[in-house]
Amino acid sequence: MISVGQRVPDATLYEFFEAETGGCALGPNAFPVAELVKGRRIVVFGLPGAFTPTCSAKHVPGFVQLADQFQAAGVDEIWCHAVNDAFVMGAWGREQHTGGKVRMMADGAAQWARALGLDQDLSQRGLGVRAKRYAMVLDDGVVTHLFVEAPGEFKVSSAEAVLGALRA
Repeated sequence: MISVGQRVPDATLYEFFEAETGGCALGPNAFPVAELVKGRRIVVFGLPGAFTPTCSAKHVPGFVQLADQFQAAGVDEIWCHAVNDAFVMGAWGREQHTGGKVRMMADGAAQWARALGLDQDLSQRGLGVRAKRYAMVLDDGVVTHLFVEAPGEFKVSSAEAVLGALRA
């Protein structure tokens, strides 16, 4: 598993765009992680899947609600990372009102989740390989904070917990 002080591995993540903008086409657009993290402070939170109960009721809404406070704490971007396709992540982002606050980053084949060592096999529940519930802070691609939840928990990776750690 990735740890504090390590550089995150590169992978391609996908983000769905509702309109052509800033060189991005309508629909799914591919982004190399290594390019996105250069010179930036990014909070990434990962979760098992779009439209799932805890993810939809607590995890995403917390980061949306506190986005301005993260920005005030020096965070350039917030990413939601899930092993879903870009179409699903785009639809979920619309439902959760993430626009301009949280980037919904799709990892459809669990490439980045596996490279981070933050994947889990939920095949017994019909979900396949998914990301664990976690949060991390990246400074120029290096992990400065890492919060990985125990199975079934939602404590250390909440928006409130991460913001508290940044302010400490």
